[in-house]
Amino acid sequence: MGADMDDFWVFGYGSLMWRPGFDHEQALQARLFGHHRALCVRSFVHRGTPQRPGLVLGLDRGGSCHGVAFRVRPENREAVIEYLRGRELVTHVYREATRRLRLDTGQQVTALTYVVDRAHQQYAGGLSVDEALSAVNGAKGQSGPNEAYVLNTVTHLRTLGIRDQHLEAIAHRLEADALAGSVRLRA
Repeated sequence: MGADMDDFWVFGYGSLMWRPGFDHEQALQARLFGHHRALCVRSFVHRGTPQRPGLVLGLDRGGSCHGVAFRVRPENREAVIEYLRGRELVTHVYREATRRLRLDTGQQVTALTYVVDRAHQQYAGGLSVDEALSAVNGAKGQSGPNEAYVLNTVTHLRTLGIRDQHLEAIAHRLEADALAGSVRLRA
């Protein structure tokens, strides 16, 4: 069963899941095939600076990604696209794309999403847990501490029943470091 041609969907796989920042009339779990969630973008603005980059999530090629699809009212389409471009295209490390998703209802829809540009200077794919942890620890940008971003994302994924072993391993280490008193997790 296809979606109505007037439907406008946005796919969130990171902070958009827990802080979309735009009006939507429905949010459903969905799976995107052909890309996976990865902590693969050096953040120069939101969770770090050019001098002390943090790491944020990107959709990297290969595999699949379980996230949230937001249905937006047609009359809000342009305003939402403008908002997302202002949020996601700050340094152009992401490319705006439309991709097919399978909603948890079984329905297939086309959604707007943002895919990492592997040729961009901020791309940081293939980092080990230790390398990612080193980048996240102590980084802070306009949107707050990098540690909070990772922990909020993992908490939200767990709430949705979504597992991400690499991200969970980083979060576990952040939590252990916080207990040891070496990392401050809140802004």
